[in-house]
Amino acid sequence: MGKLKTKKTLIKRVKISKNGKLVKKATGSSHNKRKWSASKRFRKISESIIATEGYIKKYKKLLPGK
Repeated sequence: MGKLKTKKTLIKRVKISKNGKLVKKATGSSHNKRKWSASKRFRKISESIIATEGYIKKYKKLLPGK
């Protein structure tokens, strides 16, 4: 059986913390930012979410080398 390759697109979207948790950027912050207040814009840019248990299993299968 051949060696499993990591999915490069997932590496760009997900970071693995020191404790092994998967951290990803919050959704809904890509466009239409003009109508947001400055404080909301700042919060959305810096917001990151820890992936839930169901996603962790899927992501771990796609990231065998990490």
